[in-house]
Amino acid sequence: MTSATTGHLWRLGTRGSDLARTQSRQVADALTAAGAGELDLVVVRTEGDVSTAPLSSLGGTGVFAGALRAALLDGEVDVVVHSLKDLPTAPHPGLTIAAVPPREDPRDALCARDGHTLATLPPGARVGTGSPRRAALLLITRPDLTIVDIRGNVPTRLARTENDLDAVVLALSGLRRLGLEDRATDILGPPTFLPAPGQGALAVETRDDVDSELPGLAAALRAVHHAPSAAAVVAERTLLGRLEAGCAAPVGALATLDGDRLALDALVSRPDGALHLRRSGGRSLDPADTELAAGLGRDLADELLIAGAGDLMDTA
Repeated sequence: MTSATTGHLWRLGTRGSDLARTQSRQVADALTAAGAGELDLVVVRTEGDVSTAPLSSLGGTGVFAGALRAALLDGEVDVVVHSLKDLPTAPHPGLTIAAVPPREDPRDALCARDGHTLATLPPGARVGTGSPRRAALLLITRPDLTIVDIRGNVPTRLARTENDLDAVVLALSGLRRLGLEDRATDILGPPTFLPAPGQGALAVETRDDVDSELPGLAAALRAVHHAPSAAAVVAERTLLGRLEAGCAAPVGALATLDGDRLALDALVSRPDGALHLRRSGGRSLDPADTELAAGLGRDLADELLIAGAGDLMDTA
């Protein structure tokens, strides 16, 4: 099968989970609508998908990106889709993030048995999450909770609430993309709950030579790019990179754009939630000016480091 528009069938690399394939298909459809032609999904198995060990013990977020990036550099695929919160903050030689589509809701969601909210969970309730950030935020609000480290895809995690767990915490964006939003019993958002930097956003990554080698695809990528979403995640991810924090450090950040003003809220916590720091900042900018957005992230990270964020992260 080839595209009537380009005469070429583009190959889009994706992880194999239901969520990854669903969001990759949404990107493929958007690119097709923007004139790229047809895109065929190519499933790439990553270390994070194969191993059942805690993510922090595998080396952090890169465990989901490495195999996809290798397939891209080897020419096995033309473009890949990442969940931005799973993508390392450092740029990868030879590759570029060519598009950030409009961001889905970045908040977290509690999915509990018997319709419980975070406030109504019984004392000592067992709550599952594989995220040190979510664990710390839960304990800041409810230090009596028992946090259980879990792995697995969204349906697997949800099923635990019918067995050994009272609740799990998942990204609201993933539930929405899978049509499972009705499983959320409580939406956990600012100011108490700050999401992971980049949560709810997708990154469409290609090789650096996409403009010269794949002009039809490059034009479609520019068409699906959403500058306000990109500015927000650039601020959040720059803060994360400046802190030199990975998935083992409980760091939350959320940037929001209101007109031409970008506001950024951030939190760094000890894993047990007993000590944490919060800082906020903002500046006026054009959403297309990612340098100013990055500057906001750097400045807020420096404020946190001066206040002692490094000591909190060292305990993670």
